[in-house]
Amino acid sequence: MARAIAATTDPLRRKRLLWLSLAFNFGMLGFFKYFDFFAGSLATMFAALGWTLDPITLHVILPIGISFYTFMSVSYVIDVYRRDIPPTESLLDFAVFVAFFPHLVAGPILRASLLLPQIHQPRRVTRRHIVEGAWLITWGVFQKMFVADNLAGLVNGVFSPSADPTGGDVLVATYAFAFQIFGDFAGYSNMACGMSKLMGIELNVNFRFPYFVTSPQAFWRHWHISLSTWLRDYLYIPLGGNRGSSWLTQRNLLVTMVLGGLWHGAAWTFVAWGVYQGLVLVVARAITERGRALTATWQRVLLGLVMFHVTCYGWLIFRARSMGQVANFTRLLFTEPRLTAAAWDSLVVPLVLIVVPLLVVHLHQARQDDELSVLRLPLPVRYAVVCAIGYLVLLFGDFEGAEFLYFQF
Repeated sequence: MARAIAATTDPLRRKRLLWLSLAFNFGMLGFFKYFDFFAGSLATMFAALGWTLDPITLHVILPIGISFYTFMSVSYVIDVYRRDIPPTESLLDFAVFVAFFPHLVAGPILRASLLLPQIHQPRRVTRRHIVEGAWLITWGVFQKMFVADNLAGLVNGVFSPSADPTGGDVLVATYAFAFQIFGDFAGYSNMACGMSKLMGIELNVNFRFPYFVTSPQAFWRHWHISLSTWLRDYLYIPLGGNRGSSWLTQRNLLVTMVLGGLWHGAAWTFVAWGVYQGLVLVVARAITERGRALTATWQRVLLGLVMFHVTCYGWLIFRARSMGQVANFTRLLFTEPRLTAAAWDSLVVPLVLIVVPLLVVHLHQARQDDELSVLRLPLPVRYAVVCAIGYLVLLFGDFEGAEFLYFQF
């Protein structure tokens, strides 16, 4: 389709070919990922009205990484349509672009303009590639096996259907999930970037210290950057972006975030998470337009803490098993804020011990605005950091082979 689009100058034919390609790509994604969800939801809706409807469900196996390579294929064709890039003449090169294994099942979502030129050209692996790649893999393994997998047990215990938590338990478990999903996803992205560097290929950074920001807009410029920029370039801007009235801008934000939430999975909790994130962006935009810039350090710190908790409530919606659990946990947060005695030993202490090593390195990276900042440290300090990370993984890492969270998306 991309080659056919590039070969014609007829605007109508180009647009028809583009829509044909989009229909095929999103049709495959919709069929495999959402058919059961919408069929089941339709049956539930009719049942609430007193009508019995037998849903036709296929229970098909979800193809590995379909959300990621669908977005890659779509962006490639759209970029060719916009004449931002020429189409590749090699089917093999295109296949390598779509199926490049390090990032395939959990991102980052790559652009053809970044990866295809590197596939076309001969590559030379240098010492810098090896050193940086080894560090990113090491740091990614630490984030996954020491941080994310150890926090998973804390989170699962509270979010289990059989659990009977207090509001304090829910709050601490939500904190734990915030760092679990960061360690899990950023860890995978770092490993993907590290493996690619060992092959002489540079991938785009997918996370840049997202919990140290002071606004929702900044959060989405630092969290899952490849997805947020994809949604911005191929959905928000084509919808009109912020070029229209205030109401239209708010509509575009909500539509973009709802679809971004639905992209994560076929569940109403993801839709609700998208609605929540869209409303947060709308409110923050309105406040920014009427407010003044905060310059004092204490103001930025306070705003950062507020933003972290706004983000964490979104993670509660994201992690919840159902909308009923979201409602129940929200009620507990306000009506039973106490923390059970057992939770201090089973939740609070493990959370602090696991997260503090992550934050020490993370704060240094954020201050330098460089995820490779550890490699710039004096040699003894650098070796001490790497050895400490290695020992924590070997002694306390989870070696049960826990699945990456984003494998399900």
